[in-house]
Amino acid sequence: MMKVMYSFQIRFFFTFMRLSKNVHDKSMTVKQPVFGHLHSETPDKALNFLKTIAFTHHNTPVKELHRFFLHEENRKERLAYIKFNCELNEVMYLATCNRIEFIFTTHQSCDEIFLARFFKNFRPDWEEKDIEFAVKHASVYEGEDALRHLYRVASSLESLVVGEREIITQVRKAYDACYSEGLTGDFLRLVIKSTVTAAKQVYTNTKIANNPVSVVSLAERKIRELKPDPNQRILMVGSGETNANLAKYLVKHGFKQFDIFNRTLEHAESLARMISSDSVSANAYSLDSLATYYNGFDILITCTSSAEPVITPAVYTNLLNADTSEKLLVDLAIPSDIHPSVLATNNVAVIDISELKVLAEKNLEERKSEFAAAEEIIDENVRGFRHLHRTRSLELKMKEVPEKIREIKDKAVNDVFAREIEGLDDKSKALLTQVLDYMEKKCISVPMVMAKEIILETSD
Repeated sequence: MMKVMYSFQIRFFFTFMRLSKNVHDKSMTVKQPVFGHLHSETPDKALNFLKTIAFTHHNTPVKELHRFFLHEENRKERLAYIKFNCELNEVMYLATCNRIEFIFTTHQSCDEIFLARFFKNFRPDWEEKDIEFAVKHASVYEGEDALRHLYRVASSLESLVVGEREIITQVRKAYDACYSEGLTGDFLRLVIKSTVTAAKQVYTNTKIANNPVSVVSLAERKIRELKPDPNQRILMVGSGETNANLAKYLVKHGFKQFDIFNRTLEHAESLARMISSDSVSANAYSLDSLATYYNGFDILITCTSSAEPVITPAVYTNLLNADTSEKLLVDLAIPSDIHPSVLATNNVAVIDISELKVLAEKNLEERKSEFAAAEEIIDENVRGFRHLHRTRSLELKMKEVPEKIREIKDKAVNDVFAREIEGLDDKSKALLTQVLDYMEKKCISVPMVMAKEIILETSD
């Protein structure tokens, strides 16, 4: 009986391998329906599809960045509209206090004709002069340059404050938001994954983030240069990360009177609890109550994500409540939270993003010595992306192999050799099952390992 069993196993093995090879060959020649078809392209060609349109403090007046701001409430709708009408495979949107970036994939070249079409779909209500302004001030990166630019952005080399780690979190959150809205696919996932990896290596292996300086710390430093009395009343609009960090700075330096306004009252209450103590008074209010607040203030700090000014002339007049003394206004929002006429017609000292650029330039000089080391790491990761893309392409192309192997095994057991298997005793059946399970694993794993080894050899 055992001789019959072994003879059967040998015949079964060769039949299994022949069927496996036939299906494996077919599965490897069929293109997989990958999002945007970018993984079915060669690494060099797929990378050429990556594009970035950027507006930053380098190429656009900071006060004009608000033109390109998308509010969270209409971001998905607007980006989906652009994606469809401009024939983009994937798209994501990054907005920080000093940059707006559109990162996407398309087979089209980003020439002036494409840019004009892009911005017309971005803001259908824009006039010709607005589109011309956007085309003129846009920094465009394509292919490998776009990938390198993203690595530099996440590594803070393009930031207003070089060495500020917050940007890497902002990039990740921007991707997560667009992914959750169905705007991105697998290629941008791979791009952002590699971007975060490269940035972490820069922060870890260089001194570029030593003694970090942030927009918040620059604002706090500027406030202290004006030597305000710590007993002055601080009115804070917005309770996000920027204002929360600035509030902690101010508490550390002795300020102890805070009134905090936020669209969501619970968030204002959370910040108030965080900074409150026996010596620090912090009260929370909803943003709607700002127009009827008459308790007075000496320093107004605002940073919200509102698309329109929160501090309008009417609101500011109510806040003053006939007080004519000089006020310090700190506006860290993009677009600005304070209406320009408030600054022009009132007795105020102002700190905004533009004011902080001078301090940021000094910070840049101090860190330039680390740029060469950071650029070397970035170049190495740009080269490594091609290998990463090859590996991912292989994974997608071979995704059907395990299922095909299982189909072959099931057909062999339940159809081709069903009669012979039925004639085996229980011990022989158990042994056959073990053999088949072993062969299944090897038929799946060995080709994948060999293919990855080939990729490694060709990428050297």
